[in-house]
This record gives sequence, C-alpha cells and structure tokens, in this order.
Amino acid sequence: MKTLGELLDLRGKNAVITGAANGIGEAIAKRLAEAGCNLILIDIDHQKLEKVATEIRKEGYLVEAHFLELSEKDKIDQFWESIDGKSVDILVNNAGIYPFTNFMKLDYAYLEKVMQVNLYSVLWMCQNMIRYRKRKGGVIVNFGSIEAILPFKVDLTQYSLSKIGVIALTRDLAREFSSKGFRVNAILPGGIISNGTRAAAKSVLTKLQLGLISDGYNFIQRVPARRLGDPDEVARMVLMLCSDFSSYVHGALIPVDGGFLSS
Repeated sequence: MKTLGELLDLRGKNAVITGAANGIGEAIAKRLAEAGCNLILIDIDHQKLEKVATEIRKEGYLVEAHFLELSEKDKIDQFWESIDGKSVDILVNNAGIYPFTNFMKLDYAYLEKVMQVNLYSVLWMCQNMIRYRKRKGGVIVNFGSIEAILPFKVDLTQYSLSKIGVIALTRDLAREFSSKGFRVNAILPGGIISNGTRAAAKSVLTKLQLGLISDGYNFIQRVPARRLGDPDEVARMVLMLCSDFSSYVHGALIPVDGGFLSS
C-alpha cells in the first residue's frame, strides 16, 4: 500500500495546464509543481503567464510557457506537434471565457466564439492528448461549471451551453478510453474568487450596478458555506484527480462550490 506522500507524488510527470496566467489556473500550476510535476503552461496573456512561470521557476521547478490562441484548432494541433506530445502525462483544460449577453441579442458570431474557447478547444486538446498517449494513457481534468447544472445568473445561456458540452465530452471520453489507460474527470467550480469576480465587485462599487449587488447577495445567501471559494481550494481537488488518490475515479463530476448544488 502506498503512503500518502507516494499517492500525491507527481515527480517525473509532465502536465499541460491551459488558462494558467491567473486565478484557478495559476493555483493549479503551483500545486502541481509542489507535487513535483513539470509544467507546460498555456495562456493568451503573455505578460501574466511569463510572470507566473518565472515565480514557479524560482522555486526550482521546470516550467515552459506557451502563448496560444485556443479558439483555433490548427494552433492547438501545432502546439502538440511543437512539444513532445507523448511525454504529456496530465492535461488540465481550465481555460475559458465567462461572457454575459442578453439571450435575445445573442448572434452566431458571439456564440461561436464562446463555443470555440470553452468547448471546442477542450475537445481538440483531449483529442491530441489521447492520440499522442494512446499506448500510455494519462490523466485529463476538464472544467465544467455549476451554471451548466443549475443556472443562477441571467445572460449566461451561451456559457452554460458550452459547459454542459464539456460535461458530456468528459463522460463520453471516460466511457470510451478508461479501458485504454485514461482517467477523465471534470471539476465544476462555482463562486470562486477570480479576476472576473473582482472586476464585478469593482464595477458594483464604482457604477452602483444594483443588479450585480442583488445577484451577489442572493448567491452568497444560497451557498451553505456563506462565502466565495479560493482558487487554491479548486487546485487541491485538481491535484487529487491528477494523483493516485483518484486511481479508481472515472467520469466523475466534482463540484467545488461551497455546497451550492445541494442547496
């Protein structure tokens, strides 16, 4: 039987993490590095990603930083060609956008952009991971959302649609590829402190947007934990799914939401 330390040990493993320049992605990168994992970080924000990579390198960990537009399939394919795809043991599809728009004003171009980033990129990243690792297997952690299960905020139909697609993709891949050595699971975060929530809070204070004030209050009142979550609380769950702690966990949807879905 492995010790706790051995179960969490990711030394010698290589992980690709998307959306790693801040928030949850940054927290995931730091936790996986702490467990000994070598990192291949992806984001479109050059400056912030390089800052995160530099901070982690200073701790003595191996980090590559790649600036990649995930809405373009050919760029994703080129990325996997540029790295040694066969060496990637772990894939964390964290990147996504959280755009608001009135449903009646939603048009094809807007919807397509959301789907390209939030769903299609996850599909293409998973496809490449499985193609390169078909003889070795590996771990895939996708990011859905509580909004896909129990919508709370208006003007997010396009977001919820993209995330329910991630959930379906995760379960389908788990069913098809678990027997081939892949563990595919999904995290469903909800109410996590991020740059987006900070920006919303600032907007509330500076513009007195009463709708956002009401939404924030109602959300907190509904969450049994009565607070927002910290990105590191999500990162710890990702670490568990990437490690041997979760050796028999396949196709799971794991909420990290302070109990929102149970309320």
